[in-house]
Amino acid sequence: MTSRRDHYTPQPYDPYAEEELTWFNSDGQAPQAQQGYGYDDRNHAYQQYGQYEQYAGAVPQQPQGQHEDQPTYALRTVQYQQVPDDEHEPEYHIPETPEAGWEMAASRRRAWVSRAVLLCIMAIQAALSLRLSNTAFQDEALYLAAGHAELDHLLNGTEVPRDYAAYFSGSPQLYPVLAAMVDARFGLAGARTLSLFFMLCTTGLLYSFTRRLFNERAALAAAALFAVLQSTVVMGYFATYDAAAVFLLALTTWIVVRTDRAPVIAVLLAAPVGVLAVGVKYASALYLPTIVVLALLTAWPHKGGKAFVRMVVLALGIGGLMAAGMYTTELMAGVRQTTTDRPHGTDSVEFLLEQTVKWGGLMFLAAVGGAVSYVRRSRMNESPLALRLSGPGWRWRALLGLVLCGTAVLAPAYQIHLGTVVSLFKHVGFGLLFAAPMAGVGVTRLVGAHFRYPQLGIMLWTAVLCLGIQQADWRFDIWPNSTKMINAIESHVDSKGEYLASTPEVPVYYLYDRSSHRQWHSLFGMEYKDAKGKYYGGDEAYKAAVKAGKFDLIVLDGLTNPRVDDIVAAATKGNSHYRLLAEIPFRNANGTSEYRIWIKTS
Repeated sequence: MTSRRDHYTPQPYDPYAEEELTWFNSDGQAPQAQQGYGYDDRNHAYQQYGQYEQYAGAVPQQPQGQHEDQPTYALRTVQYQQVPDDEHEPEYHIPETPEAGWEMAASRRRAWVSRAVLLCIMAIQAALSLRLSNTAFQDEALYLAAGHAELDHLLNGTEVPRDYAAYFSGSPQLYPVLAAMVDARFGLAGARTLSLFFMLCTTGLLYSFTRRLFNERAALAAAALFAVLQSTVVMGYFATYDAAAVFLLALTTWIVVRTDRAPVIAVLLAAPVGVLAVGVKYASALYLPTIVVLALLTAWPHKGGKAFVRMVVLALGIGGLMAAGMYTTELMAGVRQTTTDRPHGTDSVEFLLEQTVKWGGLMFLAAVGGAVSYVRRSRMNESPLALRLSGPGWRWRALLGLVLCGTAVLAPAYQIHLGTVVSLFKHVGFGLLFAAPMAGVGVTRLVGAHFRYPQLGIMLWTAVLCLGIQQADWRFDIWPNSTKMINAIESHVDSKGEYLASTPEVPVYYLYDRSSHRQWHSLFGMEYKDAKGKYYGGDEAYKAAVKAGKFDLIVLDGLTNPRVDDIVAAATKGNSHYRLLAEIPFRNANGTSEYRIWIKTS
């Protein structure tokens, strides 16, 4: 008869056992070495002691006297009866936790689960974009009509009605031509679906390079936030340059991140894609310095000093291709007018900051929180084995966070400098593409290890989702539905007349087979010379032209340029050349108005 020690196998240390609810958790340092394990009743965690106690071979006596009914605040030592030492008696051992539960290496199962979740995210993104509906916005109509004109010029040699390259914010031979080809076969819905394809690919690329930088969880969080932003949802069903430009920037970034371990020369694969992004939309050049710096940061942990060579090679490649493109084409005028020498507006700094915060503030806050948390603690894996791994230094992490988060403020800062809110809702999304990886890290730190606080991540995503839906609906409702207007003027438009409209791009697009862009005039500047050779400009030009009966049709909406609308409408009063053809009321996000249409009588 012998007594024997109770067998116990220590459990792995849980690095998150004492982690508090905070964006900025521990610094990832391993705890000091301990001696053994015991049990703490307060938090149910194992603590360590110097040695185990021997169990006595007797039944424990119950406490007597004044301590009989007192509560127990600590575990008492329990003594066991002596049992026969039978060699066939099984002994119970607590098994160790298998390291497979903490696996850090990539696995096919985890990859397929992540991809399945990504597909769900992209399905939500597609549904949010496809639910939007309205007739063509004036920018969509302009680019598609220009694309048809450029396509006719390329295929049939037809003269282009206007020098689109002189005032477009991107090359008229790139996106407009591609969109016009789709529009010719599938209509406006097809051209918008092309944008949806670009934005879905952008979300997939964002997931891929965020996973490469961090891990699957951060990548899914980044993609989930980016997919429901207002700018993402709107650009996903908006037939303009922006979706194609964002996709090309994402592809450039993916190439840079994906080739971080490849030979230095491989980074040049990103150069033509980045230059193509600038060709599609000139404002994309604002984000190329970020990509060049990422070429350094992503390669530094693997190549050390050679990463500087990688950055220089990419910068020279992009710079050389851009210089060649600018000086061998006639696009410089458009670059100056729409980007470098763009006229300043009158929107206040407070208004622009308010709009920026409304359209991207929550995601930017998540990105900043993730960047600060990443600087404080680099470890992205919950495995105890990860405590022994050495990650990038805090300076590298701080620079990465600064570059990614700082990129998100470039477009708002530039538009504050210009004093204009035009296109800001789209440009916010360009910057948040680069801040999204840090926002993914922020969500994972907010949720905590082992999904300790999933409700916090769900609350953040739901807030971004609700804002994205509301803002996207409002955005697609700010311009009037032009269906009734087009039906009213269709029979009065031919290839010989001259027409004046608040938004001439819309009838030019819908009536492209009946009239040319050169026949239509807008309310944003005009020059006119009367029969006696007298020259008029600005407001006086509109008055003189209407008085002389220059236009065969006048279409005003009361929204685009109300001041000039009133000048033109006043010139038609008592004018024997015109009669009112129709007044078509409409409702938009800002209230109600009406189309007023005059037709020439003589």
